[in-house]
Amino acid sequence: MDQRFPKEEKLKSRKLIEKLFSEGKSISRFPLRLVYVKTEFPGTAGVQAAVSVSKRKFKKAVDRNRIKRLLREAYRLNKHQVKERIGTEASYAFMILYLGREMPEYRKTDRKMRELLHLFLEEEAGEGKF
Repeated sequence: MDQRFPKEEKLKSRKLIEKLFSEGKSISRFPLRLVYVKTEFPGTAGVQAAVSVSKRKFKKAVDRNRIKRLLREAYRLNKHQVKERIGTEASYAFMILYLGREMPEYRKTDRKMRELLHLFLEEEAGEGKF
C-alpha cells in the first residue's frame, strides 16, 4: 500500500479545475465537500486531488495552510480505498473543500475524509462506473 502523495497525484491543471467546477459532481460530509469529475490523465495516476479552504472564513494564511495540511494528510492516508476500487480502469479529478468555520481536529478530519471517500465509492459503484 503506497501512502505517498507524489506530484503526479496532485491536481494542478487550471483547465481541469475549471472543468471540475463546471461539470463535476459533488458529495458532502460536513465539514468536507468532494467535487469530482471522471477524466483522462496522460500519466499513470488514477486520481489527482487538490484541497481548498475559503479565504472568507479563514482570514489568516497560517490557518488556511494548517487546514490544507490536515486535509492532504487525511487524504494521503485514506486514498488507498479509492485506488483499490477504481484500479486502472478510470481516472478522476478531486477537489476537497473545507466548509467549516472553526479550526478542525485531525481525528475528526480523518474520520470525515474516510466517510467522504466511502460515499464517493458507493455513488460511483452504484452508477457502474468501475
